[in-house]
Amino acid sequence: MNTQIYLDYAATTPMAPEAAAAMAQCLTIDGDFANPASLQHRFGERANALVEEARSEIAHLLSCKPKDLIFTSGATESNNLAIKGIALSYQNKGNHIITSASEHKAVLDSCKYLESTGFKITFLRPDLNGQVSLDCILNAVTDETILVSLMHVNNETGVTQDIDLIAQALKDKDLFFHVDSAQSAGKLKIDLTKTPIDLLSISAHKLYGPKGIGCLYVRNRKQTNLTPLMHGGGQEYGLRPGTLPTHQIVGMATAFKIAHELMLNDYQHCTRLAKMLTAQLQQLEGVHFNGDPINKLPNILNISFDQVGADSLLIALRDELAIASGSACNTGAIEASHVLRAMGIEGDRLYGAVRISFGRYTTETDIKKAGQCICAAVTHLRQLALE
Repeated sequence: MNTQIYLDYAATTPMAPEAAAAMAQCLTIDGDFANPASLQHRFGERANALVEEARSEIAHLLSCKPKDLIFTSGATESNNLAIKGIALSYQNKGNHIITSASEHKAVLDSCKYLESTGFKITFLRPDLNGQVSLDCILNAVTDETILVSLMHVNNETGVTQDIDLIAQALKDKDLFFHVDSAQSAGKLKIDLTKTPIDLLSISAHKLYGPKGIGCLYVRNRKQTNLTPLMHGGGQEYGLRPGTLPTHQIVGMATAFKIAHELMLNDYQHCTRLAKMLTAQLQQLEGVHFNGDPINKLPNILNISFDQVGADSLLIALRDELAIASGSACNTGAIEASHVLRAMGIEGDRLYGAVRISFGRYTTETDIKKAGQCICAAVTHLRQLALE
């Protein structure tokens, strides 16, 4: 398996070794393995201290209060808690939610579920570059609107939305603004003292941390009065019950800290790799780079090749490259990307799109070989199509 070059960082990142080492210290009898809610003894006290230290570390890096961070299993759960929690709490005030048609399925499916129960959902269409205009957002707001939910960075195209501009425009509206930052946290600066976001979803495994852990930021948690989706032991201020996984939380905080320390280096590294790969692929004819070429993260490239289907290309490259045709949450079959379709992309460009994503541990040698493999595979598949 490791003979392949891994280019699916948008699906998940390999863990930072420092994060894995920190987690190992919280798993065995020699470490801080206890239930952090077991405060009757010192084992539990030490585990609880590590959890709260991690919460404070993540809060410091986001410029928010530690008590406003709720640990969850990841961005999918955070998105569900934010959207459904607001809807259930404020349905007597209004029943309208605004989002975009290019969101992650965790947001889209949550909104569609609420729609089936009587809520009104506006699914805004992005432009051909994947941008959702501020005018469209503001024009969609009504007296019944209680929530606007938009992602910071798209997981299929890497396109960024100007959440600072949007947040400032919405701050005087009587509604909540939720941002899915699964792909942006640790890669782009987020300062919650300057950007008036009400709810923010984060997943650790997108920034070199462990799977199965994330958090939801809730501004002024007590005043927001979010309705919990689960009930149990009362952990996380009653918003997310269940025994806290000390090792995962410590791993997340460690990875988060490293990501912020290396943010500029990682960004510059990915920019160099993106330029290298783009230059190689542009030697081919009929290549289309999907999404805004400027307002995007450099580590995600969404590319279509004329006369080459995504399924055929993935099969041809399977022994050499680990790439994807879209979101990892849509596995099991090659299907048309709802993100590209929302942008107005159809036909061969839609069905031929693949996502190539890389990161901190990708080397220039990896990218050079990847470019060569893709060019060879595309050329070969086009020749076969002519025979």
